[in-house]
Amino acid sequence: MFRCQGGRYVATFAVDEVRVLRKVASEVVGLLTDGFDHTDPVVGRLFPDVYPDDSASTAEFRRYTEGDLKTAKIDQAGAILAALPDVTDSGGEVRLDAEAAEAWLRALNDARLAMGVRLDISDGTDLAEELDEAVATDPTSSRVFQLSVYAYLGYLQESLLNALID
Repeated sequence: MFRCQGGRYVATFAVDEVRVLRKVASEVVGLLTDGFDHTDPVVGRLFPDVYPDDSASTAEFRRYTEGDLKTAKIDQAGAILAALPDVTDSGGEVRLDAEAAEAWLRALNDARLAMGVRLDISDGTDLAEELDEAVATDPTSSRVFQLSVYAYLGYLQESLLNALID
């Protein structure tokens, strides 16, 4: 999908891909602004306790770092929103410089972490098996769609990373 072209990282997206990416990035921004709640397991995954056995030290660390980290995560999701073409009938091309590409990688990672928590995906989860099971249970379920989006984000992240390395 992504390829290096003239010092830029370029990909062409179909209109449905643009819509999905806009929705995912917007949901991350919403989670980090209006929906920011430390009791939410997704927030806990994106902002893990630095000192799991010392809540006072974790709170102190958060006091100094959380605002900047949250702003950076919002900006990274915003980089996806800013680079995506307007939703049209034909989709469009994304051209990223190195800085924007790295922001995309971090934002895609945050989105996958968030979805992984919501979908109960762990390191040991076989995504293909999970998707097959969901399709067999109900091919029109929201879980099938969500697992497909999760897999797509992983593919997109890998594609961009490979383009950066090449």
